[in-house]
Amino acid sequence: MHFPALPDFPWDSLAGAAAVARGHPDGVVDLSVGTPVDPVPAAVGEALRAAWDSPGYPQTWGTPALREAAVDALARRHGAGRSSDEGLDPDAVLPTIGSKELVAWLPTLLGLGRDDVVAFPDLAYPTYEVGAQLAGATPARVRDDEPLPAGTRLAWLNSPSNPTGRVLDAAALAARVAEARELGAVVAADECYLALPGPGVLTTSVLDPVVHGGSVEGLLAVHSLSKTSNLAGYRAGLVAGDPVLVAGLLQVRKHAGMIVPRPVQEAMTVALRDDVHVAETRARYDDRRRVLRPALEAAGLRVEHSEAGLYLWATADEPCRTTVDRLAARGILVAPGEFYGPAGGAHVRVALTASDERIAAAAERLAE
Repeated sequence: MHFPALPDFPWDSLAGAAAVARGHPDGVVDLSVGTPVDPVPAAVGEALRAAWDSPGYPQTWGTPALREAAVDALARRHGAGRSSDEGLDPDAVLPTIGSKELVAWLPTLLGLGRDDVVAFPDLAYPTYEVGAQLAGATPARVRDDEPLPAGTRLAWLNSPSNPTGRVLDAAALAARVAEARELGAVVAADECYLALPGPGVLTTSVLDPVVHGGSVEGLLAVHSLSKTSNLAGYRAGLVAGDPVLVAGLLQVRKHAGMIVPRPVQEAMTVALRDDVHVAETRARYDDRRRVLRPALEAAGLRVEHSEAGLYLWATADEPCRTTVDRLAARGILVAPGEFYGPAGGAHVRVALTASDERIAAAAERLAE
């Protein structure tokens, strides 16, 4: 057997620090992984239960109601246009089995290979690189102030960023889209945190006409309900954008059996129609940010960016593993910045995905 040569799964390397943190008398405060801990919205859970008797195969394309709800939500929440000249149409929406699956397999689904470059931010979600490796393509980390390399066929954008929480404005997004189009590259925007800006922060979708100039040709926006709707356990995501690209993805996914279960599709439809729970989720994370950020700063860490999303990007100007170990000794587990690229070697990513009680406990320990 010759499995793809992939890096070790990063979080496996946290086993030692995790054991130390778990030894704290009051238990661990695990801020290392961005997994939701808050309840699934009641109406979403009811929709899942109501669809339990679904013995037939679901539609790979998703139900028409789900695709309509997705287009409506993208327009209502993020300014993505619905008119034909702007190209956003229910036919150009496709549910995915969470967003990570789509991120990992997109280069392969697009037919990329050895002679192709997959570009992504220099600090980035590790799966962008893994996806390139699975396809046999060349991964390339690119700073915001660097041009896309020659041979780029797929360029990832991620705003708000995981891990830094940095937000790119519409002008920066439009410039990268224009550059990628000059190269004939597909632009895939990972917008999983788009609905979670901090107070006073404006986030922009690549599907907003102010970015794409009236045409979604060559553009894909990847969305997840894991964070905004607490549906990580449902594996509920979607991709939308260029109808030609989406149609191609649909054909391959039909053959590969990449299908979101019908009960999950029904739950997604309800979640996409309701903005109240999204606002509640955003407010909850804002409150946790207001507790944890000053506590980290008072403990001698400098927090950079972190204006949106679910993470605080912090540094003590020392090797990230040293910071991880110092915090683990206080019963707080965080992710080393090196997980996200060499540029993160002196940072840690601190997730806000813990209960209010655990966030308060972390703040108290940081003050000791």
